[in-house]
Amino acid sequence: MKFKKLLIIGIVLVIILFFILIGINFLVVCSTSSRIVKSEELKEEENIDAILILGAGIWGNKPSHMLEDRLLEGINLYNKNISNNIIMSGDHGKVDYDEVNLMKKFAIEKGVLSEDVFMDHAGFSTYESLYRAKEIFGAKKIVIVTQKYHLYRALYVARSLGIEAYGVASNPRGYAGQIVRDLREVLARDKDFFTSIIKPKPTYLGEKISLDGSGDITNDK
Repeated sequence: MKFKKLLIIGIVLVIILFFILIGINFLVVCSTSSRIVKSEELKEEENIDAILILGAGIWGNKPSHMLEDRLLEGINLYNKNISNNIIMSGDHGKVDYDEVNLMKKFAIEKGVLSEDVFMDHAGFSTYESLYRAKEIFGAKKIVIVTQKYHLYRALYVARSLGIEAYGVASNPRGYAGQIVRDLREVLARDKDFFTSIIKPKPTYLGEKISLDGSGDITNDK
């Protein structure tokens, strides 16, 4: 009898937890969806400090499909003069794994000026990328570029940190494993909901870098 009661209590707690997680996910999505816009809608916006392109996986010396699409959309915004600055934020935590230099190289090959590209070598997570965009680069108003499923969380974190942010989705094609990615994102939104309340410092901070200067100051090669 005691075991049966414990089992019922356990089931009830699991159901409550499930609805809490789904509720937080719903809150994050609904509260940020209006900030996801088309590039044309940004033409009237002024004083955008930077276009923030969030890193993703790389395949050797090439960007993954998801990262390539983020880069192309970010470069498109740059060419439309939405902002003269691009922040490439990604994982460069190891000598043999370097998202950001590859991202900058890709942009330069597409005609972006080297001095207009700032690299954030310690963008190890969405939260850390946004925290560092504000605290290191002094960005107060930005356009975030990533896939739409990821934008909701990024925009929620940005708002919690006091950053005025818009999101432009880079979804010109489908991606393998997206169903798993979408499910995992639900948990990631829940995690960053609480992270946005606690506001821990990122893995690394460092000296401030002005977006009014040259992005080449962030070069390490």
